[in-house]
Order: sequence, then C-alpha cells, then structure tokens
Amino acid sequence: MKYFDKVLIANRGEIAIRIMRGCRELGIETVAVYSAPDSNALHVKYADAAYLLGEAHPSKSYLNKEKIIETALNADADAIHPGYGFLAENAEFAKLCEENGINFIGPSWKTIEMMGSKLGSKHMMENAGVPVLPYTPDGVTTLAEAKRISAEIGYPVIVKASAGGGGIGMQVVNSESELEEAIEKSMRIAKSAFGDPTVFIEKYLVKPRHIEFQVLCDKFGNRVHLYDRECSIQRRHQKLVEEAPCPIMTDELRERMSKSALKVAEVSGYYNAGTVEFLYSNGNYYFMEMNTRLQVEHTITEMITGIDLVRQQIRIAAGEKLPFTQEDISVHGHAIECRINAEDPLNNFVADPGKIVRYRSPGGPGIRVDSGIHMGYSIPPMYDSMISKLCAWGMDRDEAIDRMRRAIYEYVILGVQTTLPLHHAIMSSPEFISGNTHTGFLQEENIQKNLSRYLRDDEARMQTLAASLRHGKESAAITAAVNVYIRSQNPDS
Repeated sequence: MKYFDKVLIANRGEIAIRIMRGCRELGIETVAVYSAPDSNALHVKYADAAYLLGEAHPSKSYLNKEKIIETALNADADAIHPGYGFLAENAEFAKLCEENGINFIGPSWKTIEMMGSKLGSKHMMENAGVPVLPYTPDGVTTLAEAKRISAEIGYPVIVKASAGGGGIGMQVVNSESELEEAIEKSMRIAKSAFGDPTVFIEKYLVKPRHIEFQVLCDKFGNRVHLYDRECSIQRRHQKLVEEAPCPIMTDELRERMSKSALKVAEVSGYYNAGTVEFLYSNGNYYFMEMNTRLQVEHTITEMITGIDLVRQQIRIAAGEKLPFTQEDISVHGHAIECRINAEDPLNNFVADPGKIVRYRSPGGPGIRVDSGIHMGYSIPPMYDSMISKLCAWGMDRDEAIDRMRRAIYEYVILGVQTTLPLHHAIMSSPEFISGNTHTGFLQEENIQKNLSRYLRDDEARMQTLAASLRHGKESAAITAAVNVYIRSQNPDS
C-alpha cells in the first residue's frame, strides 16, 4: 500500500536521509529542503527533488514555517515529516500543515502544544497519578517567591525554561546565594531560544539516571511501548550515549514505568511515535517530559525490537491501525548508540566545524551508521554539531560494547575534532562496562583521567594516520593505527 504520494522532509543531515530511506522503501517520492550552505549536502542529493529555502540562518531556512509550507504546496507534497529539532515540536507549524491540507507525520498540534509546556504537562501528569518531582506549579515571577519555594523544596534545585528542551536554559542552584543569577540567566536564555521567558523551579536530583520509554500510538486508541532506553551519559544536559534496554531494568520496574509511560500517552491523547522521559534515583522514578517527535536514538529501539519506527510513523499518519499488540513486541539483544559530534571534548565540547578531508565509515556484524557527511563535505557552523550516529548491536550488552569499541576504532573522520575518542574512553571505562552510569558520569574524577589518556592516544593515532595518508601509505597508516590502539587497550604495557 502506498500511504502518501510525496513527502517533504523539513530537516537536514542524517535524520533527513533516514526518513527518505523509509519513504523510498514504501514507494513514496521525497522532497528535500535546504539552506544555501547545505546545497552540497547528502540529503539534497538523495531526495527525488530539492528546493532552496533561503540563507544559512535557521530563521531564513529550516525554521521558516511559511516558506516550508509554500514549498510543500508547490512541490505537490501531501505530507511533511519534521524529523527532530527545528520545527518537529512546533505546534504552530503542525497547525499550519493541517490548515493547508498537508498531513503532518507526528501527533496533533494540540498535543504538541499541551506537552510542550513543561509546567502544564507536569501538572497534568501529577493529576493522572504519574510520579513527578516537587516543582513550582506556576512560573516564577519574583525572586522572593523563588527563594521561598526553593527553601520549601530543599536545595539543590534546578531552574528550567517552561517552553524549553534539550537542556537549554537549565541552571543548577546549590544555595540561595546562587538563585538570583540562575533565574536571570535562565529567563534570558529561554526568551532568546523559545520566545517565552517563563521559568520554573524543580527539585534537583544528584547523579540520577535518565531512563525513557518509546511509545507508539495510533489514532484509534491503541498504544504500545517499545521498551526502554538508558540515556544517562550527557554533556550540558544533552545525550551523548544511549543504550537499549536499560542495563539496570528489572521486570517489576519496567512494569511500573511502562504503565506510567502509556498513561502519559493516554491522558495527552497522543498518537504517532513519542518518548516519555523519566529521572530515576534510589528506586524511584519521576516524569520529566514527553518528546512529541521521533528521537535521535530511535535507532537502538529499532535494533532490539525489529520495528521500523519511521515506517510506523508514516502508517499512523495515513490513518492505519497499529499492526501489532504489546504481546507481539519483545527485546532481542542489546544496542548502543554513540552520537558523533564535531566538537573538541578536551575543550568543553566547543564545536569544531570545518571540511572533512578523510572519511571512512565502519561496518561489520551488528554495526549501523546513520550519517549526513562525506569526504569533502564542509560542516556548517550554524547548525547542531552532531554529524553521525554510530550504533552497535549484540546478543548481549558485552557483545554490543565489544562491537562498539571495534567500530569506533574503524571510524575515521579527519579535518575536524570529533567525540570519537571520547566514546572510545567511555566504552573502555570500568564504570560504563559495569552499567554504573548517571547524568554526572563525565564529571567524575576517575572518568576524566581515563578520558584524557584515551583522548591523547586517539589524537596520536589520528595524527599518524593523517601523515601516512598524505603520503599515500594506506597500509602503513593502518599498521600504525593498530599499534596505537593496542597500546591504548594496555596502557601499562
């Protein structure tokens, strides 16, 4: 069955390509949109048709709602897939699609609006019996009020943007003396990033785990979960490593948390693919937020369940019922995703845009690479720094880790700094191998020491590789890289 004739993908990079692949398998034509610096991007080349939106700045291109709608109409697209980021959780954009007779591949604009309010969604879930952390039920308006509420909740607290996401604007406050500056900074960032300065205060958990559940719901009231993901390893409140299923999950905990996740979907009237995020600490879990879109880390859920989430998104948007029940879904093996960012992990993760002068993708059993780059591609400085997602699957967690380490070693990206060596260090860390992770994982002193060592080793490997490649000595480069890799695995030898 052909669900749509033509789908416009309102995004760029690896996620645009991922969605286009799903459309192509279903016989659906694809339309790419792009900004001026993305004219040579892979997603532009892969699509059946491509349209220039405008200049580099997102407001002139990927965030230009009216221009994207106009392009979809001119291209005769009958549906739009927003991907993640940009307009994916913009209720106004989803509403514009509806008003112009274009199918939005995602939830209803009303649900996006409802769940987009962190305060509103917390209040709704609290009333529905879903556990939430102590928080201010209304936005903070005065410093005196903030001090009173923070004292009642108990320090540390965290100041968050009500309209926010992706960790933007979050400020941890350990004492009353830090509160005023944190609120002012959070409000300023929230206003700039989301157009809404409203912030609220919530109890801050020290070293919790971030556990989330993938849900899939049709328009007929059928809802399932596709199990859990562990996403605790983060930098600046943004995920770096995800794995599925969560390594500490028990049958009893999964039963409780999955029921809460499906309750969130039920009370919000949710349909399509979505993710319910929780914080977990000392045997208790708390609703954090719902991402009303396809997640970056949907890949690892696909790998352990065998369910194509993009395909199901398209089917649901076309009015189809879910083709399976909860009893039909089971977990097979373990999967890990490493986000490969063009950043310098030794310099506070500063973005490092530039030209890719050498690119070699890993392969072999259990490896998946979702990438939007190629040799010769210039990474623009004005967009997100994630350039690739490296995923590894194994029959169990140990095999997945082993395969990920091997794939990281095989992956060559020269021309820019990346988080590849950081991921090598994480995968080799005894703490990660034992499953002992939390949201402050990268700040641990012993982790920092190991990271520095592995980063130095990897830098030496890449310098040797680059020098050999410049002289056309591929075999010598590989031999040198292997030697450095062996030394990194046996640092005391």
